[in-house]
Amino acid sequence: MKFTKFGTTDLMVSRIGFGMWPIGGTIKSGDYGVTDLDQSILAVQHALDLGISLFDAAPAYGNGLAEEVLGKGLKGRRKDAIISTKCGIYYDFEKEVWIRDSHKGAIIESAEQSLKRLQTDYIDIFLIHWPDDGTPPESAMEGLLELQKSGKAKYVGVSNFSIAQIDTYEKFGILHAQQVGYNIFDRRIEEKMLQKCEKSGMGVMGYGSLCHGLLTGVWDEKFEFDKDDWRSQGDVFGLQLFTEKNLPTNIRVTQKLKKFAQELGLTLPQLSLAWVMHNPSIAVALTGMSTKAEVLENVPAAEVVLSNSDMLKIEEIMKEAAGTTQLHAYDFNAPKKD
Repeated sequence: MKFTKFGTTDLMVSRIGFGMWPIGGTIKSGDYGVTDLDQSILAVQHALDLGISLFDAAPAYGNGLAEEVLGKGLKGRRKDAIISTKCGIYYDFEKEVWIRDSHKGAIIESAEQSLKRLQTDYIDIFLIHWPDDGTPPESAMEGLLELQKSGKAKYVGVSNFSIAQIDTYEKFGILHAQQVGYNIFDRRIEEKMLQKCEKSGMGVMGYGSLCHGLLTGVWDEKFEFDKDDWRSQGDVFGLQLFTEKNLPTNIRVTQKLKKFAQELGLTLPQLSLAWVMHNPSIAVALTGMSTKAEVLENVPAAEVVLSNSDMLKIEEIMKEAAGTTQLHAYDFNAPKKD
């Protein structure tokens, strides 16, 4: 495993991070692919053995389930791990909608609950999961800074925030991290966001490195999502990658990427992770893992160095991709359209 300094913090993080979202699920376990929780605990432990140090969770992943699994997986080895988790959004099961709440009290209470589930007394990187336009930024920052002052959060940051939102929050305190989607199919942050994060000294965690399953290389053109799977709606954070029209096209693209990976002696996930890590502005390439086999496949990607010609070949293949242009701002509760 290779490591890098995370922004302006004193944390040395593994270039590959263990994402807990598929394990916890979006609303419940199983709505981001079926997982075996006992095997997931073993996967966390095996990832530690192979050098992965950063583990990313959130209360929103399965209503706290992801944090519970991570806490069990890290039991007795907490000092070997860097935990990133989040706050500020929860699912209202009665109303069946997502609620964003980032006021000071909600942030502090969320952290307390996360600490219990994680079986620890501190969080290394604590993030606001999604921006909450209904809360004054100064209230949210007060909550984050109080957690830092108490030692319950070593560093704080945001996830899925725009540049303008980061600018506003920075008026009230220092942000150390930004977590945002980034993969071969989703390059939106390259234009301005990465420059902003570098200027502010924020470490960047890129999530969805395998494009939420598309870049695993195991889907064929007849592949269909289970109706309860969040990806069945077709929309991937504002990109129409998984619609009925675009998914077969994008699977054909991944088949070409997979063939190119094989020419390099790699699997498609290894190529995809190496592509993310090729960007020096990305500290951590986050990817969901739920089995030891997935850990074993992903870890060698940290040693892969892609050449300029390799990157150009990937870019040429990607000209055939569909749905890579953002059509709308992503909203959890908005109706999805093809």
